Amino acid sequence: MGETWKQGTICVQGGYSPKNGEPRVLPLYQSTTYKYDTPDDLAALFNLQAEGYIYTRIGNPTIAAFEAKFAQLEGGVGAVATASGQAAIMLAILNICNAGDHLLCASTVYGGTYNLFAVSLKKLGIEATFFNPDLPAAEIAALAKPNTRLVYAETLGNPAMNVLDFAALSQASKELGVPLVIDNTLATPYLCRPFEHGANIVVHSTTKYADGHASAMGGIVVDGGNFDWTNGKYQELVEPDPSYHGVRYVQDFGAAAYIVKARVQLLRDYGNCMSPFNAYLSNLGLETLHLRMERHSQNALAIAKWLEQDERISWVNYPGLASSDQYERAQAYLPKGASGVLTFGVKGGLEQAKAFIENLKVAALVTHVADARTCVIHPASTTHRQMTEEQQRQAGVTPDLIRLSVGIEDVEDLIADLNQALSGGKQYAHHRG
Repeated sequence: MGETWKQGTICVQGGYSPKNGEPRVLPLYQSTTYKYDTPDDLAALFNLQAEGYIYTRIGNPTIAAFEAKFAQLEGGVGAVATASGQAAIMLAILNICNAGDHLLCASTVYGGTYNLFAVSLKKLGIEATFFNPDLPAAEIAALAKPNTRLVYAETLGNPAMNVLDFAALSQASKELGVPLVIDNTLATPYLCRPFEHGANIVVHSTTKYADGHASAMGGIVVDGGNFDWTNGKYQELVEPDPSYHGVRYVQDFGAAAYIVKARVQLLRDYGNCMSPFNAYLSNLGLETLHLRMERHSQNALAIAKWLEQDERISWVNYPGLASSDQYERAQAYLPKGASGVLTFGVKGGLEQAKAFIENLKVAALVTHVADARTCVIHPASTTHRQMTEEQQRQAGVTPDLIRLSVGIEDVEDLIADLNQALSGGKQYAHHRG
């Protein structure tokens, strides 16, 4: 269904196709369990010989429809939804990394991802080397070790807002014979489809733009089905799995080997699954993703242009600006818009930045990014606080950096709010709050 649909149609109707007399809207199946008539029916499910649902930790009809829609949006062969974006990243890595393995990761990733790789996974025996994503492919590949299992990066760095050089990272990954894993959260599949640019696995925090309303935590792993797991490096996908009746993932599931293993082995054992209710809410969010991403991108570009001309602002970073050093790459990989997040510095340093944030009336100070409401945060003291100042700078975070997640409100109201906040909270006359 929908193999030739464009993204907007997939957003609205992908993943769920009601039969005669069934609900037009995807139902919420708020059940942990499923009834079967015979022991053989259930045994066939446990043996992965039949389609159906064993237990909601592993699969559920509402979650499955959400996963199918997301896989369709990204152009993948399958997806697994998780409890959060962090859970999706962890599942994606642990599906092919064991104690003693190594991964390469762009230094500009979100602070929570950096901490997961640099601290928590290190405790499990998985080592990460962080690299400047603007390095040439050969220099990135030179950082690899014999036990390197993947290359990881973000389409849009958070909060550096650097646009990934897919060509270089794809080339480096292919030279190493390892998959390229991409966090596509801030771009969304509406603005960029990483599989079309050499990625093999895509992850999202669906808590962000996918849900779009700051109401449902979630994450998702999408399998591109375009990596050769039989190249000798990934025997856990080739050899029999003793924890699952000796199933051979590549032999039994072909292009979907990676994502099937992620579900029946890792989701089963770790239990970091999405709830049916959150899948229901997130699916509702996806129905307007295409409309929202257009508005987010339009508003962010208008605000970036306004900030760029304001003498109270020391610098502005938004890939959609013609003056940005990321502009050409954004035009290549994000032709429909550069998303809704931008960063900037306020003249006067940290204290002036704090005063600006406190004066905002429409934009809110929250630990979040990428939903319908405009919000703001100071990453150096919050989302990237666990890093040293040098690590922060490598991630694109300076002490004066303010991250603005531009919502879908009327842009005139947003600009007026920024203006009054920069003026000390004295010029905002028409706030409707």
